[in-house]
Amino acid sequence: MADAEGTSPGVPIRVFLVDDHEVVRRGLHDLLDAEPDITVVGEAATAEQALARGPALRPDVAVLDVRLPDGNGIAVCRELRSRMPDVACLMLTSFDDEDALLDAIMAGAAGYVLKQIKGSDLVSAVRTVATGQSMLDPATTARLMHSLRDPEPVQEPEGTRLADLSERERSVLDLIGEGLTNQQIAKRLYLSEKTVKNHISRLLGKLGVERRVQAAVIAAQVHSQRHEGPDRHPGH
Repeated sequence: MADAEGTSPGVPIRVFLVDDHEVVRRGLHDLLDAEPDITVVGEAATAEQALARGPALRPDVAVLDVRLPDGNGIAVCRELRSRMPDVACLMLTSFDDEDALLDAIMAGAAGYVLKQIKGSDLVSAVRTVATGQSMLDPATTARLMHSLRDPEPVQEPEGTRLADLSERERSVLDLIGEGLTNQQIAKRLYLSEKTVKNHISRLLGKLGVERRVQAAVIAAQVHSQRHEGPDRHPGH
């Protein structure tokens, strides 16, 4: 397997760094490149640069800042993985953002760490995801997914609530499920950001949820149901 080869003695783990702060990139570069089994093969400061440079470098691990000036690392993770299914994406953020954690999980990220992490722990995280293991603890992930569902049982089936959405609101919900930002949704649907925000407020109300990330979970469930075949409503 390529994964095993990438971490075998004598074949360093190839790492690609994406962060808009030069000081952070330089620090990460020096930290990781100092390890005998890791080599930094390239860097990018923006989402555009990351998508232009990343695939040609064939990294084993991409260390991605969640917030980028022209997009976000989660969207970059999704796109890089679509082009290079074997790449392990390690998301890096300066704050503990539950919404970003869920988005990272949905985008197929292999790990999610805070920038406050100790250098030695970050090196360990890179090695861990390079072997195909996850830095997303399954128990934490399951607890997070559970906490995003309504605390009380939903009185009506999901399909009934979705039927209340207009065609435009359904389009916005699908794009939320893909992890797009308001700005990206506005561009995709040729709307203003203010109009997108209004659509999101209305669809959250109709779905009976308070947070955008809860809507993303519903969108993901709807997407999976579409691919499973006929609708099934258990517990009838």
